[in-house]
This record gives sequence, structure tokens and C-alpha cells, in this order.
Amino acid sequence: MTIRNRPVRPRHADAVVVTVEAVLLAAAITVGALLNARGADLYADAAPLYATWRPHVGPGTPAALLVAVLVVGYGHRFAQHASWPRLLAVGYLGALAWTMSLALVDGWSAGLAQRLTVQAEYLHEVPRVTDIGAMLAGFTGRILDFQPDSWSTHTAGHPPGALLVFVLLDRVGLGGGAVAGLACVLVGATVSVSVPVTLRALGDESAARAGWPFLLLFPGAVWIGASADGIFTGVVAAGLALLAVGGRGRAALGGLLLGFALYLSYGFVLVGLLALTVLVLRTRDRAGAFLAAVLAVAVVVAGFTAAGFWWWDGYHLVVRRYYQGWAADRPYGYWIWANLAALLLAVGPVLGPALRRAVLAGWTGLAAARRDGGRIGRADQRSRRTGRDAAGRPASRPGGWLAGTGWLAGSGGPAVWLPIAAAVTVLAADLSGLSKAEVERIWLPFGVWLLVATAHLPARHRSRWLAAQALTALAVNHLLWTVS
Repeated sequence: MTIRNRPVRPRHADAVVVTVEAVLLAAAITVGALLNARGADLYADAAPLYATWRPHVGPGTPAALLVAVLVVGYGHRFAQHASWPRLLAVGYLGALAWTMSLALVDGWSAGLAQRLTVQAEYLHEVPRVTDIGAMLAGFTGRILDFQPDSWSTHTAGHPPGALLVFVLLDRVGLGGGAVAGLACVLVGATVSVSVPVTLRALGDESAARAGWPFLLLFPGAVWIGASADGIFTGVVAAGLALLAVGGRGRAALGGLLLGFALYLSYGFVLVGLLALTVLVLRTRDRAGAFLAAVLAVAVVVAGFTAAGFWWWDGYHLVVRRYYQGWAADRPYGYWIWANLAALLLAVGPVLGPALRRAVLAGWTGLAAARRDGGRIGRADQRSRRTGRDAAGRPASRPGGWLAGTGWLAGSGGPAVWLPIAAAVTVLAADLSGLSKAEVERIWLPFGVWLLVATAHLPARHRSRWLAAQALTALAVNHLLWTVS
């Protein structure tokens, strides 16, 4: 009797991936609880999340439920038929409502106005900055702990651009915890515009519309409202969008934003992979946009360096400060895999099935590109040998290394390569050992690009996945007291 190997159906494969996700999450919670019970230094009461167990409801609960019901019920239909300007406007307002309602589950004061005023946060340092120039010049001297003028935890753990944002808000009369919290929400919600704009500019409007509802109900909004990582996420997404949308001028603006992002978090050096992916996926003037963006980043780096802050020195001191604190005790053997469970809660259960489909689409596209590339390569060899193409016309010259990367768009496009690039970035950050815990907020700027993979989900299943996304965010926010 002959036994035939039957291919796994996509729906069954999704079930397998979801089962793996459930096992990972259950293991991370169980092992985390056991380690905490034994007195291990996880410094996370609700590991794998940096939170404490505290079931509660609040004034934002009804609003969060209403937003979830509306997006799950009507989101995909609206996304397919709305005009583009209307889609972006409603998307931003919807993401704003979702993020604000989740924040207000904890109440106005604890959920928003006081979230950034505790000793470890940036606002603790704002009154101590009386001279911005002196702050920048002397920033590295205050990174290490156990000295009288050490920066607080979050300020020391980031380059000075993060503190500078809140200092400048204070200088223009927008100081205080409430304004800072609202700034995180207002800027963080812009990803619902930046990500679709990027996809459309790169030639995949259908992916932008398919992923739009998932950006509205992003579970990571629990931490966007309110932590400074909400601002970081918005800045990175806007920078990448500007790289995609137009000519060299806009690419330069994108480079300025991404250059500034390097001074918001040291980890954003990894954003370079996403930026390079966007530039490669552009359909025209890749080399020109690349040069404009690089020069703009160099301008930002030169500005901070001239002001007295050298990024590389700051990075080395931050690594030392990192191991002066909890990181020295937090076990790498737990967090190396539990971080992925935290990411799962921030991005949502759709992560595994959507990313699986994106990787499969990329693999299939690469195989097709290799087949086509063989034929094109033989034709190119003939052109270089004879100086003419197959039609007898003079052969064109290649336009640089970026000009030869157009095959990437043809082998999958942005809905494949952006989430794959984000996944590689996250894995690199995880393996570094410099992201032990709290990644549910730290990796938000990469998490929103992982959601691009939802474009590969079958249309008939998207509402169910959206409901699962909303339930994840609501469960986290109502069962746990999250801290930034």
C-alpha cells in the first residue's frame, strides 16, 4: 500500500502555529510564576510582562469595548471601500480612540497624567535641565549609576534625544504629566497613517487596506498610552513612510527623523534594516533617495556630536549602566524565549499565522525570481558581450547596487519583506541580551511592521483575527496593571 504525503492545509497550519503560540505563552507565564515564587530576580511580577496582576475596570472600559465592536464589525468593509483620505483620517481617529480608551481603563491620573512622572521616568529630570547645551555636553558623564548626579533609569538608558523631547515640550509651555502622556498617545497613533502610506507608496495599496483594521486595534496600544515608546514608534514609522513616498527631498526628511530616532533609543540602529528594505522596495530613484537619507542622518549625528554628545560613548556607558541594575540578575535563559511571549501579547495572536504566510509568500517569490533571474542573467551576459539588448538596441548600463535590487519587490513586495525585516530585527535585539524583559513596549516600533503580514490572511478570516486581537488587548489591560 502506498502512503501519500498530503500537504498541510493553510487553515490547519494556522491552527498549528496558534497552538505553538499558546504553548509559548502558557510556558512563559507558568515558568515566570514558578521563578518568582522561588525568589528568582525576574523583577516582573506578571512575567513575561513587566506588570502586576490586578483585575480591574475603569472609565475607559465601555469606550474600549465600543471601539473594538465597531472595528471588528465594520473595519474590513470600510477599509475596502473608503476613499484614501477618508481611510487615513478615520484610521487615525480610530487608533486614537482605541489607545485613549485603553489608557483610561486605569483612570485619568494613573493611566495617563501620572504615568510619566515617577522617579524612573523622563519628567523627573526635566526641572533639573536648566541649560540644554550643558545637558547635551555633559550627558554621558551622568549615565553610570551610584553617583550623586546620575540620571534616572529611563533617561540614563537612552540617548539625550528622548529627554530633549520632554524638555522642549516644557519650554514651550506644554509641561506636566498630562501633556506628556497625551503626546505619547497623539504621536503613537500616527502609525495608523504612516504604515498604510508606506505600503501604498511602495505599490501595495491592497495590503495597506487589508492591514488597516489591525493597526487600529493594535494590542501594543496598551503601552503606547502612555509611555515614551509611543512617541518613538510614531517617529520611526513616519521616518520610514517619508523614505517611501516621494523624491529625494522627502527621503531627506525621513533621514532626519530616523537620524533623530538614533538619539531616542540606542536600539534604533536596528531600524537601519527596515529603512534599507523600504529603499530597496521603492520603484524609482533608489540610489538618490538612499544618498539623501544617509546625508540627512549624518547631519543629525553631526549636530549632536558638535553639541558634545558622542553616540558611541553613550552606548558603551549604557551597557555598563544596564548591568548595574536589574539586568545583571534577570536570567537570560528565561528571557531569551519569554521575550517572544511578551511580543506575542503586544502584537497579538495574529502574529504567528500572518508571519508564517508572509514567509511562505517570500519563499515562493524568491523561487520564482531565481527562475526568472536565470533567464534575465543570460540575456544580460549577451548584452554585456555584444553591447546590445535582445531587440538590437544599445544596452543600458546598470545604475548602482541599489538599482539591481528591483527583484525584491517582484518576489513578494512590502507585505512580505517589511514584516520579515521586522522579525529579523526583533530576533537580533533578543539575542543581544540587552532586551531582557519590558520588550512589550521597547519593541513597539518593530511590532507595527510585523502587522503588515496580516495582508496575507484570507479575507473571510480577518474579522475573527481582529476579535482575537481586541480580546488580547482588553484582557491584558483589565487583568494586569501595566507599568512603563
